[in-house]
Amino acid sequence: MGTRYRQRVIRRWVGTVIAVGLVAAVSLGIRIGLVPESEVQAATLAVPAEPGPSGDAFYTAPTPLPTGRPGDILRWRPSVALLNVLNANAWEVMYLSTNALGKRDAVTGMVIVPKGIEAAEAPIVGFGVGTQGPAFKCTPSKAIRRGLLYDEPAVNDSIGSGFAVAITDYEGYGPHTTPTYMTGQSMGPAVIDMVRAAQRLPAAHLSRTAKVIFQGYSQGGGGALWAAEKQPAYAPELNLVGAVAGGVPADLGEVAKGLDGQVGYGFLLFAAMGLDAAYPDLKLNSFLNDAGRAEIAKAKADYCAPELLLKEAFAEVGDFTTSNPLSTSQWKARIAQNRLGASPPKVPVLQYHAKQDEIVKLPQADALHKVYCAKGVRLQFNTILSDHLTGIMTGNKAAHQWIVKRFHDDPAPSNC
Repeated sequence: MGTRYRQRVIRRWVGTVIAVGLVAAVSLGIRIGLVPESEVQAATLAVPAEPGPSGDAFYTAPTPLPTGRPGDILRWRPSVALLNVLNANAWEVMYLSTNALGKRDAVTGMVIVPKGIEAAEAPIVGFGVGTQGPAFKCTPSKAIRRGLLYDEPAVNDSIGSGFAVAITDYEGYGPHTTPTYMTGQSMGPAVIDMVRAAQRLPAAHLSRTAKVIFQGYSQGGGGALWAAEKQPAYAPELNLVGAVAGGVPADLGEVAKGLDGQVGYGFLLFAAMGLDAAYPDLKLNSFLNDAGRAEIAKAKADYCAPELLLKEAFAEVGDFTTSNPLSTSQWKARIAQNRLGASPPKVPVLQYHAKQDEIVKLPQADALHKVYCAKGVRLQFNTILSDHLTGIMTGNKAAHQWIVKRFHDDPAPSNC
């Protein structure tokens, strides 16, 4: 592949990332072994009366973790959702959740509630953001405070309609930890327990019987469906009425095949880091050469999504490894454990995907839609004329309309 062609593709991608961010910036105007809540010690943590620490100390979890239920709040502080500062209140929280090995962990996130509404009557969108990057500076709640979250238009749609939004940072965003990126067994509980935390935050005044919809695109689409699949067993008390998922990476093994040596290789690198962080038995470091160890160190220290695209485009697994970990039985087993479809959601689903998606290829998402339909999910599956990144914006309008209708109890469509 010629150097000039690679440069053109990279420039287009980076330009798209910047454009999506600018759209967000002007949008103000408008587990294996997961433990159900019933089996966790019943004692509920009292929400701390005083705000948590300032600065980055907020993101470091207490050791050991206190006893409590998934969704219980460890700390909180008032915050600012920059693009909604005039029409919404916001709080950051650290809450208890469950990791991919079924053990308790602490996750951070943000609760955003529109001003001028009766919060106790507001439905809640449990929102999973798309890929942010491995560095601590890329934490979603940090991006929200800066007004740089590229998912912001979808968040603003909900705020503008009077819906509360509970946005998880996912597991692993901290000064000394690595995000468990693309590990569905961790993402699902993180999304679910973020909603529980929002309902348990006294300052938000949200109802524990509020209608809930999980929503997300790309990584967030995966997070939304993992939450929907796990909810009946993990959080049966939630009044879940639907899930909206775009650009879903349903099968990580198939997604990986479309990333190696391509423009989106950085996402494959990050996913390997994420799975390794979730499952210490994978021992990613044992497969790396010196270049691979150096590249991962740089990514952990400084790379967000634009850097993953710009600096890693068209790299190959072989550039950074002595042997391919993805070909081993251990990695294949963990990847299989994080494949969607084994426990279909019990609520209606809107799934949509870009026809020209070059990062998360359409066939594996179409396969999930067919699995869901065969297992009785009430599913609307739409394809849109877009590539992966512009699909973030292209699918927003229909996604939001679907959410509004579900919260108003309109019958859900299906094209199974």
